[in-house]
Amino acid sequence: MDNTMTFSRLMVSAVSLAALSATAYADGTDTDQSRIRLATTTSTYHSGLLDYLLPEFTTDTGYQVDIIAAGTGKSLKMGENGDVDVVMTHAPKAEQNFVDAGYGIEPRSVMYNDFVIVGPEKDSADVHDQKTIEEVFSHIAKTNAIFISRGDDSGTHKKELQIWKQTKIEPNFGGYRSVGQGMGPTLNMASEMQGYTMTDRGTWLAYQAKLDLEILFQGDKQLFNPYQVIIVNPERYPTLNTKGARVLSDWLVSDKGQSMINSYRKMGEQLFVADAKKTNS
Repeated sequence: MDNTMTFSRLMVSAVSLAALSATAYADGTDTDQSRIRLATTTSTYHSGLLDYLLPEFTTDTGYQVDIIAAGTGKSLKMGENGDVDVVMTHAPKAEQNFVDAGYGIEPRSVMYNDFVIVGPEKDSADVHDQKTIEEVFSHIAKTNAIFISRGDDSGTHKKELQIWKQTKIEPNFGGYRSVGQGMGPTLNMASEMQGYTMTDRGTWLAYQAKLDLEILFQGDKQLFNPYQVIIVNPERYPTLNTKGARVLSDWLVSDKGQSMINSYRKMGEQLFVADAKKTNS
């Protein structure tokens, strides 16, 4: 995949990740309902996780999944508009609002990882020596260091803005760059400009070998990054493939889906931790 693709425009390429299997559930899938439209974050796409999971899902169920990779905000908006059958995102407050407003049903925890701050080895803002994420952001702003923000209303961007708010600093200093890009292109820009950025660990592990950056800060409890799968409400949009969306949701939280999530690795490191709750049903 071209790492420099622009995600300021939605990547609505409807990537088919595997051929339709002849094997299907006992109740079958008809021709018109054999495809599931999934809007998801660029982090699940750029990390390679979906390329790993979905061919097996297709083999098991007979459904093909068409992916629309966008930020969480755009993914949820597509759900609100009835443009997709199911979403998988990572912004708990926005997801709760989506469900409370009647756009989504059956939210389920799928997995988590965390956010990390990456930057150049020279670390001019002394990020590595800070004790909290607020101190990290404060030092970056005070030293006018280059900070590349996704600026795309993604879950990562929402978390970043939340931290700036907690730090009581407006992110308008000279080194701040809001680029309107997905995580992969944002990491590439940070590497080229020798700046800092906040990234989910999964995309970082998938890209780190190509980047002149390193992890400088991690471990703050505020950097916890959970992912949920949510079916778009069929009462609002009766023509959606709700049956297929539920099959996908069930598979992701199944023993097999959860085991595959835990087994996915880059450079020997686990990218996501399966986290289906016992209350998921």
